[in-house]
Amino acid sequence: MPRFSYPCPACRSTNSLHGTDCRFEGTPWAEVERAYIDLLARLSASPLREDALRGEVEWSALHEAALRQLKHEDRLTERNGVLRLRTAEEYREEVSEPAVEPLRTIYEYGSVPGCHDNAVFAMIAWYEMVGLSWAETKENVVAWLHESGTWGRGGFEETDPGELVEKKRHVYEAGYGWKEKAESAKRVIDRHRG
Repeated sequence: MPRFSYPCPACRSTNSLHGTDCRFEGTPWAEVERAYIDLLARLSASPLREDALRGEVEWSALHEAALRQLKHEDRLTERNGVLRLRTAEEYREEVSEPAVEPLRTIYEYGSVPGCHDNAVFAMIAWYEMVGLSWAETKENVVAWLHESGTWGRGGFEETDPGELVEKKRHVYEAGYGWKEKAESAKRVIDRHRG
């Protein structure tokens, strides 16, 4: 089941310790959560036009930023100007195939020897960031290792993909970011393809 931890819409912190120069630094954490809850409560009841949503809550810069964050993270769909909250299953399907670079390249082409560690790290960190459980993350990464041809290319010490992913569980548990490792892996993959 995907989870959501009400990240600060400016710095992505999930507690009152905001990033350096965060525009919401000093905002009580309850207000950050309330902005999301205001939006999610109304959208979970029924789809709404964005202007109607704005009219149903005491709108603030925090609400605006939270709405942008929910859209950015694909928690919402928008059709004909109407916002709808994705179901847990819809969201899980949407984020299972990363569409942002450099993860899209890693996902589509798979890893190659020389970047396996960074690629697997990035995939695990991505699934953790988008809120999948450890079981869902492991299932997605193992499937990716097979479907992308990564496992078949070799270069691993482990005897099977499940063992490899399990050895990287600390990446998930520590909540490491994915971008730097993904960029490093993409550079190697692009050279290999190229």
